[in-house]
Amino acid sequence: MRIGNVVIDPPVVLAPMSGINDRTFRLLCREHGAGAVWTGLVSANALRFGSDKTLDLLHFASAELPVCAQVFGAEPEIVAAAAAAAERHGAAIIDVNMGCSVAKVLKARAGVALMADPRRAEAVVRACVESVRTPVTVKMRSGWRDRGENVVQIALRCERAGAAGLIIHPREATQGFRGSPDWSLIAAVKEAVAVPVVGNGDVHSAVDAVRMRDQTGCDAIMVGRAALGYPWIFREIAAALKGEEIPPAPSIEERIALAARHVRLAVADRGPKVGVQEMRKHISWYLRGMPMARTLRERANHAPTEAELLALLAEAAAGTSQAAARL
Repeated sequence: MRIGNVVIDPPVVLAPMSGINDRTFRLLCREHGAGAVWTGLVSANALRFGSDKTLDLLHFASAELPVCAQVFGAEPEIVAAAAAAAERHGAAIIDVNMGCSVAKVLKARAGVALMADPRRAEAVVRACVESVRTPVTVKMRSGWRDRGENVVQIALRCERAGAAGLIIHPREATQGFRGSPDWSLIAAVKEAVAVPVVGNGDVHSAVDAVRMRDQTGCDAIMVGRAALGYPWIFREIAAALKGEEIPPAPSIEERIALAARHVRLAVADRGPKVGVQEMRKHISWYLRGMPMARTLRERANHAPTEAELLALLAEAAAGTSQAAARL
């Protein structure tokens, strides 16, 4: 897939997940087959006021490129300034968030709230397009209230404003992540616009990805929660989309080894305190389905140091070996 001048190969990408998509996680997803990775949500207002924490979201490692920076806000000129800042920091694509339904984002009239104001939504996208040379995309839900209420209308407005691609998560604002996404709305947008369309929503496996592509005609697949603790899903989807045999799932030993590497990379990048705090949730995802997983997750949630997290992973590996020996 090509978005503007950016080639995304293979056409499977990491979805923006706030508080999760840091440099380390994005790097691991790229290494395991993601064609591109999105940042978490970057607040245009926070950038305006010089937030160091927000600026850190725009520091990219060369090995994770191409990176798409997802910005959110309600004022066209402020969002455009954030887009320009992301471009200066090396973002290959700027994505305008029209999908977040978190209360504080909605209160600021941003995220999916923009879908309730089509003129403002179009103005935000146009301002971003005019402020940068890199391509601009838009990630949106199916509508503000009613399922499919205005997704095609907003998609056409975004395309008219200069958007180079669209990402569709076909759940309405009030659904959050509940219920089933209506993939037919991805197909409706694909039929209505000329720019590439990325499908998002409940892709949990390579089989799901192929089914979404075949049912909707989308140009690429976006994966979010299914990649947590399992970045191998990108290589599996990439193979399936090419019609190749899906690679075997990683062994438990491989999963634990990657978890340990993730810990070391996170601590090296974020420091011992923040790195360990951020890794606690990742450890829980890596341990899913393993012997003693529940007990080890509980202990990981209180582990204060890198050494203790690594010791827990070593214990998980030993427990797995013992369980296998008893079979």
